[in-house]
Amino acid sequence: QVHLVESGGGLVQAGGSLRLSCAASGGIRSITVMGWYRQTPGKQRELVAIIRSGGNTIYADSVKGRFTISRDYAQNTVYLQMNSLKPEDTAVYYCNVDLSTFTIITTTRYWGQGIQVTVSS
Repeated sequence: QVHLVESGGGLVQAGGSLRLSCAASGGIRSITVMGWYRQTPGKQRELVAIIRSGGNTIYADSVKGRFTISRDYAQNTVYLQMNSLKPEDTAVYYCNVDLSTFTIITTTRYWGQGIQVTVSS
């Protein structure tokens, strides 16, 4: 069974930094994409950043230049370094991983439980 464990959220003042982590485990065969999405009440979940297996990255325009996504391939962990945080970055952040396991070889999307990030002005 696949598990995604997120950590690193919390409360920070505007201009501050946070680092989110998401570790995937559970009979993983291969990981295609790892990333982060975020959601605020009443709005759709939106992409923040993703990193593909080859290292290519995609960022939302709103976070370019402030957030950096990275990946530890050996530990099946994805990180999101968030700098120069703004109040509008306040949201629940969800880890997202597209992976296959040794029992389910079809690539499947998994989501973390979500972690709160609050940026005060």
